[in-house]
Amino acid sequence: MKRRLLALVCVSASLLGGCGLMPGDAERSTVTVWLMRHSASQEYLDRFTEEFEREHPGLDLDIRIQEWTGIGEKVQKALKTGEEDGPDVIEVGNTQVATYAEGDGLLDLTLESMRDWGRDDWLPGLAEPGQWGSQQYGIPWYAANRVVIYRKDLFRQAGVTAPPKTRDEWLTLTEKLDTGGDQGIYLAGQDWYTLAGFIWEEGGDLAKERDGVWRGALDSPEALRGMDFYRRLQALGDGPADADEEHPPQAGVFAEGEVAQIVAVPGLASAILKQNPELEGELGYFPVPGRTAGKPGAVFTGGSDLVIPAKTDNREGAVEVVAALTGAQWNTDLARTMNYVPNKAGLAGSVKGEEGVAAMAAGAAQGRATPGTPRWSAVEADNPIKEYMTEVLTGSDPAAEAGRAARRITEALAFD
Repeated sequence: MKRRLLALVCVSASLLGGCGLMPGDAERSTVTVWLMRHSASQEYLDRFTEEFEREHPGLDLDIRIQEWTGIGEKVQKALKTGEEDGPDVIEVGNTQVATYAEGDGLLDLTLESMRDWGRDDWLPGLAEPGQWGSQQYGIPWYAANRVVIYRKDLFRQAGVTAPPKTRDEWLTLTEKLDTGGDQGIYLAGQDWYTLAGFIWEEGGDLAKERDGVWRGALDSPEALRGMDFYRRLQALGDGPADADEEHPPQAGVFAEGEVAQIVAVPGLASAILKQNPELEGELGYFPVPGRTAGKPGAVFTGGSDLVIPAKTDNREGAVEVVAALTGAQWNTDLARTMNYVPNKAGLAGSVKGEEGVAAMAAGAAQGRATPGTPRWSAVEADNPIKEYMTEVLTGSDPAAEAGRAARRITEALAFD
């Protein structure tokens, strides 16, 4: 929110004509931008800054890199105080927008979104969580979502010539791969983001809002079908029922060999190859299959939105920065540079040359996000979904456990 004026240069006091603007002087202002570490390369930011400032001669950019750890409290403080040296544009996680918008801390960008930025074309997994009520506060920047990473050599050995197109084909293929000492798939029992995609694919949800009240929805028939598919798939490997995908890290498990598939973001391949270079050239990718051929399954979409604090004193400059970063030119540039999914499905062609990112982009069209309530973080803090999954996978009654978990979600989502 820092503004600065170029100093008015005064001539010598002996010239009684006084003080005036020298040729070329003009009022300039600075747009302070908070971006998260590793979201964009320094080379990309340098190129963007140079071109943006050339095309906007009245604006200077001050890009400040932030750490994810502790960022929520830091952003809330900036939105509340509106300090002179605070941010005009902030990168936030796509599921965090509602938390910041709830207290009227963000600028309403609905008009710009509909009139200038093509809101109807944005990926739903970024656009929907960027809304609070019927207003748009978060502007989609980039996305990432899970795909299936598979071993081409193990597929060949099993006589599998092509990735599956439907969930039924996926189960059949995985059962075929789950032979001898090989696991058809390594799927940890508490990988609830993957479960969420299966639930959405069935038409269910984690929680639903009605008449202003959020309630857990794991006990709906649709959600139970999603959990049943997860159970059947998870059984075709040796993933632990009582741990998530980071305990142990699934990249290490996959790198050890004898695992045909995992569900993960394509970027995990670099960690796999670092631990097992012999897999170079043997990793393939396909979108998580859906119920019908020709349409990938629903997946959780992670990523970032850009927001503008309501207390910015440089609204016009901030809007120009957001428009540039999320526009087609710089959004596709970022996607190619960082292996992200662009913010519009129509821009997916910009990453088609990279197999993993292309698979991710195909799945992103069916992307979703967690329920759009600022209280969702309370659910994740005490995550009853993980416990529910473990109970079902170890033989407990799915309907009873789903009802118990749904009630806990409802309690967590209740406003004090």
